Amino acid sequence: MEKQALLSATGSPGYDDSINPAPIPASSVAAFPEVPQDEEWASAPPAEMLDDVAGYEGTIAGGEGNFVLPPISITEGTRRDEPRPQREWRLISLQYRLESFTESRSTEWKMVPFKGQFVDSSAYGMAPLPWNIIVPMPPMFQDNVSKVPVPHTSSTKGCHSCMTLGKIACTKCTATGMVKCWVCKGRGYQFNDNRCTHCNGTGLQRCDNCSGHGTRACQTCRGSGQLMLFIQLTVKWKNNIFEGIADRESGLPLGLYSKINGQNIFTEQQSRVNPIVSFPDSQINRASQTAIQEHAAQLARTSPIIQQRQTIEFIPITQVHYEWKEKEYSYFTCGTENRVYSPDYPAKCCCCSIL
Repeated sequence: MEKQALLSATGSPGYDDSINPAPIPASSVAAFPEVPQDEEWASAPPAEMLDDVAGYEGTIAGGEGNFVLPPISITEGTRRDEPRPQREWRLISLQYRLESFTESRSTEWKMVPFKGQFVDSSAYGMAPLPWNIIVPMPPMFQDNVSKVPVPHTSSTKGCHSCMTLGKIACTKCTATGMVKCWVCKGRGYQFNDNRCTHCNGTGLQRCDNCSGHGTRACQTCRGSGQLMLFIQLTVKWKNNIFEGIADRESGLPLGLYSKINGQNIFTEQQSRVNPIVSFPDSQINRASQTAIQEHAAQLARTSPIIQQRQTIEFIPITQVHYEWKEKEYSYFTCGTENRVYSPDYPAKCCCCSIL
């Protein structure tokens, strides 16, 4: 999110409300483990294991997936030795913000170990298209990601990593179950030519990596020998924000405005907002028009806009000029909390909220 001095960020064609979404069957969802959203719970299968699913041609395994095009239709303190103000200037700053809440969808093949769970295969019906799948929407203007299996795309395959055996050879002991004794280094005796008591003179000890079995459970199928493949739908909601500052006089660094609270004087929210044209400050009118055009051009058809909100905040700023020890200084009190910005304040204290 980048602020622009003269108001200028990140729209698309309309969202088609005529789609008849298909809900995800409860039995399909129950076939997948419950894990936090931020954990990777399904890996990508090899390309030769993928089935042909109508409507999902070209869906890849791994990576970021294929993007699917949507259907068109500070309290101020005091000090006893504080310099006395000489003169004050009341300044006016306005902040314009446009928020465009968008949704994008992508698909990719995934696989999980098959442990006997329900397999929602094509025998139960045709797979719904990505934009026909109902996914619960998060609160408006909050970033979120949801990953769900596409109904009727699941199938079972033999594990390619272990050749359906459910176990693989231990690489530490080369499938023998034994490794060199760590005490005698495989010699069978110690430095005094006595037989090694740790390995009884054999020079070998049980491999702790496979507990002496010579094999380990396959990590791909978790020992089951079977995998369940399915297409995963990833839905991303993003709040795209444009911000601009109409500041004719104060000269405050633009980065400070993110720390300042102002007073909201205008809010409009709907599926598509129109540019503001009659606000007394022409900078706000230009910013609104620029922001709406930029969002429409940048978001394009892959991320349809669900809702837009534009706001205008009045940010009170007072610039104070004063003398201290025969030198001239100035500072600013900013926002509704009267936070202080004083880059050249002559003394530091702990009782003021300084930006």
